[in-house]
Amino acid sequence: MATRSKQKSQLRESLADKRPHATAKYIRISPFKVRVVLNIIKGKPVNEAIAILENTPKAASEVLIKLVNSAAANAENNQNLVRDDLYIAECYANEGPTLKRIQAVSKGRAYRINKRTSHITVVLDSKQA
Repeated sequence: MATRSKQKSQLRESLADKRPHATAKYIRISPFKVRVVLNIIKGKPVNEAIAILENTPKAASEVLIKLVNSAAANAENNQNLVRDDLYIAECYANEGPTLKRIQAVSKGRAYRINKRTSHITVVLDSKQA
């Protein structure tokens, strides 16, 4: 039984994505709003994506600047890649847990307010690869 678990762990490691990435979890912004900005920077070089995000007047752009810089730093420090050769291969925003709040309305009723959270992931790749 122990040999089978070793084989499974080796298979999982061999199939794991080796590209540099960064993830931000439980970000208090709706994934729908984040995806609008992610679609703009998808496929762009890192330096160009940072320039676009700095000039984009959306709330998600501040979080994404930090996330792209973090992914680029992971690539430089962990895999010895050059920042100028990196581009954004994948980026996606998944839905995190929703905070459920209540708004009081007339006649003693209450309306539900959903405060959504996001898990944002940015995956980089090198142009030479």
